[in-house]
Amino acid sequence: MMPDSKEKMTMTKKQRVIAAIRKEPVDHVPSCFSLHFPEEMSFGQAAVDAHISFFRETGCDVLKIMNENLVPPIGEMNGPEDWEKVPAYTKDAPFMRAQLDMVERILERAGDDAFSVATIHGICASMIHPIEERYGYEPVRNLLCEHLRTNPGPLVSAMDRVADSMCELVVECVSRGVDGIYYAALGGEHHFFTDEEFAEYIEPYDKRILSAVRESGAYSFLHICKENLNMQRYANYDAFADVVNWGVYETNYSLEEGRKLFPNTTIMGGLANRSGVLVDGTLEELEAAVHKIISDFGTRGFILGADCTLPTEISYERIMAAVKAAVI
Repeated sequence: MMPDSKEKMTMTKKQRVIAAIRKEPVDHVPSCFSLHFPEEMSFGQAAVDAHISFFRETGCDVLKIMNENLVPPIGEMNGPEDWEKVPAYTKDAPFMRAQLDMVERILERAGDDAFSVATIHGICASMIHPIEERYGYEPVRNLLCEHLRTNPGPLVSAMDRVADSMCELVVECVSRGVDGIYYAALGGEHHFFTDEEFAEYIEPYDKRILSAVRESGAYSFLHICKENLNMQRYANYDAFADVVNWGVYETNYSLEEGRKLFPNTTIMGGLANRSGVLVDGTLEELEAAVHKIISDFGTRGFILGADCTLPTEISYERIMAAVKAAVI
């Protein structure tokens, strides 16, 4: 029997998310959605304002701090030896200082009720950022595979340095007060690395950075990015994550399958991010879809979200409708 309204507990956003992470009862399922803001709102004070407006206007329980301050370009790539141009970055590197300053200013305005997570790009994404602008996304993904297969030494050394830099960024973000780290993992797709290459070159660095999250005392949100994933590559990541999110629709791997793969971890997701009811359904259809997701999955150990970031141009009203629909 359900308790009457007088007996129903009421939680703050932070209490609600922490209870969901711990798989404890919640007053209602919390929500986490995010998007990439337009370029003119992605840096500095404009980014601070954009994050606070998004958080307040959508009603999300999780304040996800985006990260467009990427590992800087290294210029032309003529061969594997050019990975030696990637230095060891510290918190004093301009791109890291800019991100940490933004995190600090967002948290100053967010209030104690917000559950905040800072985005850290995983080792694979962090290694393509120095050359992606020059060569494009698909070519650099293939280039990483080529260099690891022909002359891995310089690239592996660079990965080692970048992983240490991301660990330092984790520690600095947590020291500024974020509750968790949203770790954007890349490399699990069938069509780039083989299973053996992933296990040798990607998994150890993912786990090094995720271990830094654990050691910092923050909660760990593991986002497994992109489509056509071999989810089994992440089966033993369960011990390194508190929350796991992946492309349920992008990779055709259901919430229930994810719960079996990550039995000790809270699951986040349920909605497609670039099509479907959240993007182009009616508000009534969206509400019904959210109700069904929660009814099917249950309210414990679950955070409502999407496969990945939402379209930049999506109406905040639609996101708010999804958030409100979870209050059942």
